[in-house]
Amino acid sequence: MPDLTVTSRIGLVAATAAGRRHAGTVAAAWPHARLVEGETVADALRSAWAGCDAVVAFLATGAVVRILAPLLGDKHNDPAVVVVDEAARHAVALLGGHAGGGNDLAEQVGALLEARPVITTATDAVGLPGLDTLGWPVQGAIAAVSRAILDGELVQLIADAEWPLPALPPNVQPPADTHGGADGDTGGGGYRLLVTDRVVPLDERTAVLRPPSLVAGVGASRGVPAEEVAELLHRVLAEAGLHPASLRCLASADVKADEAGIRSTADVLGVPLVTWPATRLAAIDVPHPSEVVRAAVGTPSVAEAAALLGADGRAEHATLLVGKTATAMATVAVARHAPRGRLAVVGLGPGAPDLRTPRAAAELRRAAVVVGLDQYLDQVRDVFRPGTRVLSSGLGAEEARARAAVAEAAAGRAVALVGSGDAGVYAMASPALEYADERIDVVGVPGVTAALAAGALLGAPLGHDHAYVSLSDLHTPWQVIERRVTAAAEGDFVTVFYNPRSRARDWQLGKALGVLAAHRPPDTPVGVVRNASRPGERVHLATVATLDPAVVDMYSVVVVGNSDTRLVAGRMVTPRGYRWRS
Repeated sequence: MPDLTVTSRIGLVAATAAGRRHAGTVAAAWPHARLVEGETVADALRSAWAGCDAVVAFLATGAVVRILAPLLGDKHNDPAVVVVDEAARHAVALLGGHAGGGNDLAEQVGALLEARPVITTATDAVGLPGLDTLGWPVQGAIAAVSRAILDGELVQLIADAEWPLPALPPNVQPPADTHGGADGDTGGGGYRLLVTDRVVPLDERTAVLRPPSLVAGVGASRGVPAEEVAELLHRVLAEAGLHPASLRCLASADVKADEAGIRSTADVLGVPLVTWPATRLAAIDVPHPSEVVRAAVGTPSVAEAAALLGADGRAEHATLLVGKTATAMATVAVARHAPRGRLAVVGLGPGAPDLRTPRAAAELRRAAVVVGLDQYLDQVRDVFRPGTRVLSSGLGAEEARARAAVAEAAAGRAVALVGSGDAGVYAMASPALEYADERIDVVGVPGVTAALAAGALLGAPLGHDHAYVSLSDLHTPWQVIERRVTAAAEGDFVTVFYNPRSRARDWQLGKALGVLAAHRPPDTPVGVVRNASRPGERVHLATVATLDPAVVDMYSVVVVGNSDTRLVAGRMVTPRGYRWRS
C-alpha cells in the first residue's frame, strides 16, 4: 500500500476554528494535503471526495456519513476517508480501510495529531494482514478466505515459489503435498490461498494472490496500433495459461520508449514500460535471434531479450515461458522472474515507543521473520503480527544475526533485522549488507540515533560539525581509534563517544578524554546520557577536566563539546558559527 501522505492528493475539510487549526497542522506536514473550501461544508466535502485520493474530515462522523452516503461506489475506487473529532482525540478510518489505505492514513493522522486511531476492519483489529493489503492483485473468494483466517479455520497456502509474504497466522499453512503447486487438488474441499501467476480454477473457498512474476517483452514496427499490441499480449498469455494480473512490467528496446502503441498498452494494464539499450539486449542469449532485427535496431532480439532482462536486468534469474510470437506489426515474448527475498534493516530508535518511526512499525508488521538482539526484540514484540517467526540472540552475536537474516531473505522470505537507534550507525546494517547479494531487495529504515536522543536531553551540543567515534577496540585496533580521536580533537569537532566504557574496557575513555583535553579548554562541557528515553534515564554534566569515567558504562553516550561549546542555563549549546551575543 503506497504512503498516501507523500503519493496522493489529500483533501482536508473543516468547519470550526479548531478543525481548521488541526487541518493546518496536517497541511504543514504533508506536501500533498490541502484545505478544500466550498460554499458550505457539505459542498467542500463533496469536492474533496470528487477531486482527491483521500479525505480527512474534521467533522462529526454522522454528518460525514449523511453527506457521502449518496456518493458511495465501491471500495476499490472510492477515496479513503478519515474523520477527526473536534478535540483531535480520535482519527476514525471511516472508508477505504484496506483497499484505499484508510487504515494507514488513520494511523498517520493519529501520529501527527497525537490522536488515537480507530480502526474497525476485522483483520487489522486482531493484527492480521488483509488479503487486499499485501500490495498484489487478489482474486476469488477474498471475503470467505479472510473470514476463515480470522475464525482460525485451516487455510492451505499453496505457492508456486517462496514469495516474501508477511507473517500469516498458524492456521494458514502449506499442505503436506500440493500435487504440483497451485493447480494441484489438495482434497478435502477446504479453504485455499493460492500464490501463482497461472490461470487456475476458482471456487467459493479459494482466493488467489497474483505475484509480480511475469515480464512481457514487446517489439513492434513504428506506428503499431495499441489494439494490436494488447490483443497479441492477451492472446499469448491466455494460450500459456498465465494471468495478466501478474505482469510486473512491459519491456522493450530504448528505441521503442516513445512508441505510443506499446506505451498505451502498458498504461491500460497499469504497469511500467522498461526499455533497454540495444547493446544490453544483444548480450542476452535467446532461442530465436533474427539478423533482420539486428540490422534494424542493433540487436538480434527485442521481445525475448527484453522479457528476460525484465525490470532489473537480471536475466540469469528469469525463465522464458513463451518465445517470440508475432503479428504483422508486433512481437511478444513472456518470461517468469524468480522471487526476490526482502530484507528490511530497521532502526528502532533509542528505546521509547514514541521515538520509533511509523515506518519501522510498518516494516515489523510486514515481516514474516524478525531477527535481532533479545533485549531489542522485547521492546517491539507487541508490534509483530500473529505467526511472526522471531530469531533472537544475545550480546556478541552480531555476525551470526546478520548471516541468519540474510539467509532467511535469500530463501525468499520477508525479513526484518532490527537494531537500536539507527541500524546504519554502529548497528546491524553494515554486517548484514556485507553478506547480502543480488537475490535480496534491501530496505533501510532510519531511526533516531542514541546521539540524537542524548543531544536533545543535553540541549544543543550537536549544533555544529561533530564526529562519532566508537571506543570499542573489539573489532578496531586501539591505534586506529586513537588516531581518529586525535583527528577529531585537532579539527575541533564536537565528539560523540559510543561504546565508551565497559567492565572489560575501563581505560579507553580516560585515554580518549586525555587526547581531547590537549586541544580543548579544561572547562569544555561534557555530557553523559545513560539510557536515553528508556527507564533509568540519567543526564550528567561535567567538563573535560572534571569528568569521572566511573559514571559511564555501555548504556551511556558521551558528548564532548568543541572549543566554542558553552553551558547556557544548564544546557550544552554549540553555536552554529555565529558570534555569541552578550
